[in-house]
Amino acid sequence: MARYRLELGPVPLHHQVYLDLKAALDAGEWQPGEQLPAERELARRYGCSLITVRRALDELSRENRLERVRGRGTFVQPTRIERPLNGALTFTQEIQRQGLDPTTRLLASRPEAATEQVAAALQIEPGSPTIYLERLRLASGTPLLLEMVHLPAERFPGLLATDLEHNSLYEILMTRYDTPVERAREALEPVHLPAREARLLGLAPRSLALLVEGIAYASDGTPVEYGRTYVRGDSTRYYVERAVVRAPQAQVGSTAR
Repeated sequence: MARYRLELGPVPLHHQVYLDLKAALDAGEWQPGEQLPAERELARRYGCSLITVRRALDELSRENRLERVRGRGTFVQPTRIERPLNGALTFTQEIQRQGLDPTTRLLASRPEAATEQVAAALQIEPGSPTIYLERLRLASGTPLLLEMVHLPAERFPGLLATDLEHNSLYEILMTRYDTPVERAREALEPVHLPAREARLLGLAPRSLALLVEGIAYASDGTPVEYGRTYVRGDSTRYYVERAVVRAPQAQVGSTAR
């Protein structure tokens, strides 16, 4: 017997199935990684044909809500967090905008001497004191980012005594140290996760991830943060919006030279 009654009308049957399946996914009827019922079972559930069910599943697959594996079945994909590469929102603001609950776990906070790489990024002498922070950023309990950053210790005395799990680092830099972060330069590179980083992100070793390496600058142009962030590739997708500049058309009758 059909659980959901399809109606003849302006909304195609396959789209009605799509809408009901999408609502079930949003409600958590099936969790990420879980297999959906077989197509024939879904057809009985909706009282429709296999073709109608397949068209609905194809639509959800195009939205990356489902993964259809030939010979195995259809599986729920983890919810992907979409983040603009050139966005100005913080991680917390971006996650809240998408209706999820952002949390932070502080894994490490300690003084460290600057290596040559860190010193070059922060424009300080090798061996200079820095503050090292390692934080795991989560969205509704799912680990998404593993951040590892260095800051010049002399510029931010007492930072290690601050609550860095429940407060924005950039907000602290601005309000407590009068150092607003104005811009950042970042490079993105696909990598295989080392074992420790994979475990912290809840993935298998050598899973694919995105490594974001960048330097953040204060309003006076001074580098104040050097960071390396591992981003889960199965749960996060970055996108770019750009303006399209078209060359002006040549005037009619003009002569090319």
